[in-house]
Amino acid sequence: MGLVREHFKKAGGSIIRKALQQLEAAGLVCTIKGKGRILTPEGRSLLDRLANKLFNDLVKEKPELKKYAMGK
Repeated sequence: MGLVREHFKKAGGSIIRKALQQLEAAGLVCTIKGKGRILTPEGRSLLDRLANKLFNDLVKEKPELKKYAMGK
């Protein structure tokens, strides 16, 4: 028997900051003064399309997941 170590690691602020700056430059995230960053409609649309594609690909592999489809 062994000991399971914690997997927590502090994230690098520079990496997160640069990723958010790139998302802002691409128009997927915008900054709201006093509130922080939010997804733009384009960003939300992109994430929705990706999630839908991933879900449909999963349903092809595992048809029993179709019961979780929204709006169908």
